Amino acid sequence: MYHSDLFKDQIALITGGRSGIGYAIAKQLLALGAQVFITSRKEDLLRQAAEELSKIGPCAYYPCDIRDVEQIARLAEQIESTYGRLDILVNNAGGQFPALAENISPNGWNAVINNNMTGTFLMSKQMLLSFFKAQKSGVIVNITANVMRGFPGMAHSSAARAAVENLTKTLACEWARFKVRMNAIAPGTIRSSGLDTYPEPIKMILEGVKDENLMGRLGSVEDISNAVCFLASPLSAYISGITLQVDGMEHLHSNRMSNFEFLRKLNGE
Repeated sequence: MYHSDLFKDQIALITGGRSGIGYAIAKQLLALGAQVFITSRKEDLLRQAAEELSKIGPCAYYPCDIRDVEQIARLAEQIESTYGRLDILVNNAGGQFPALAENISPNGWNAVINNNMTGTFLMSKQMLLSFFKAQKSGVIVNITANVMRGFPGMAHSSAARAAVENLTKTLACEWARFKVRMNAIAPGTIRSSGLDTYPEPIKMILEGVKDENLMGRLGSVEDISNAVCFLASPLSAYISGITLQVDGMEHLHSNRMSNFEFLRKLNGE
């Protein structure tokens, strides 16, 4: 199904592409014939990732804070000067931290909302105006999270990710007139470098999710990259405005309170 020239002559931009899920997405798109542009905030690490990915296929990079309109505009100019077009945008960059809702500061709340929700909108809008609208073609895939039954202990992320799911539906409808498709993927607990940022006790809780999962394992970054390639390819040409759960049924069967209960203990409750 995924032949080696599936994305031949296609240009793809992956935000947060230097590590974890974003890196895996870039790697698979390159292996399937795409030319890739990756972005994130830390230039040194971004350069290293691009050098490794370039062993697979053409990979360029440019540092960008997806919350900054001017930086996003400069990124679009760089893509234009490097490749001359853009066909696929994967909004993967994001982040959060475990916290009880009553302990989240205004700055902490705004940081997560701006990174996960506002950044997704700003990036999508700029790439539409710079490329997709004139081309009358384009595909956007947004990476969200498993928030179908709430996300206790992550209220800021839950709100942002749910907003992106609805934004995906709304923009898919609005931008259909430009022949743009937009879909989202909601990963479950994925074994990736993203878990490295969490405290050890939280990591132990996340490992425990494996025992509860009906498929008996945590997700892999390849599980997500496979789904992205499907939604970015002509194989899904009649699909837009959906959120695909890639979580081993975690959204149907999982304890959503374990992280929250641990945070309560840390809070002395």
